[in-house]
Amino acid sequence: MNAADVMTANPVTVHPDTKLDEAVALFIEKRISGLPVLDAEGNLVGILTESDLLRRAETGTEREPGWLELVFSQPRLALEYVHTHGRTVAEVMTRNVAAVTADTPLAVVVSLMEQRHVRRLPVLDHPDGTLVGIIARADLVRALGHILGERPAPLESDEAIRAKILAEVAAQPWAPSLRNLAITVSDGTVELTGIIVHDEQRKALNVLIAGVPGVKAVRDQLVWCDAVTGGLIPD
Repeated sequence: MNAADVMTANPVTVHPDTKLDEAVALFIEKRISGLPVLDAEGNLVGILTESDLLRRAETGTEREPGWLELVFSQPRLALEYVHTHGRTVAEVMTRNVAAVTADTPLAVVVSLMEQRHVRRLPVLDHPDGTLVGIIARADLVRALGHILGERPAPLESDEAIRAKILAEVAAQPWAPSLRNLAITVSDGTVELTGIIVHDEQRKALNVLIAGVPGVKAVRDQLVWCDAVTGGLIPD
């Protein structure tokens, strides 16, 4: 899936000279938490988010500087004052905006959100192009809910279920030692026997099997071999 598949298209936007009280009113009226900021030519120049409004003089949430900052960090404190007292979007918004394009894979979107510690990303039609949407964490959650709500058709035979399980196990980087386990399927019930070297593998294997369409139950007969002592620890 790409950003275009889950983004909110045609998001509400503001201009740099928009009054801050008007922008805040949009947050409340539209029930949103981020506003892309476009210049007169429609170029993305910033974003105003709830985080930009956390520390404000009006709410008494300004950060109190230490005495060293008062002596050595006056330029930065001046910038903070603009941010906490500014009356226009341009004075308060975040300018260094990370953005993605409509065809950016969701895996890249999530990685960028994590790297930049942001909750939303503007979506452009192409790099340095026109804003076409915004993708937020809530959009990703909605997409997940839609996918989880879909019920794939169960596999029709025990042989097909077992083949699917074996293929999935073989593809997992955490499961090289699990490929020699005995896995049998009878009327949709999967039985596991064998030895594992990490108990976390048991949990992951049970989750993997439960996600295969057609599996009705799992009978876990695995034995955990402690890698340090070599002792066998049954479940």
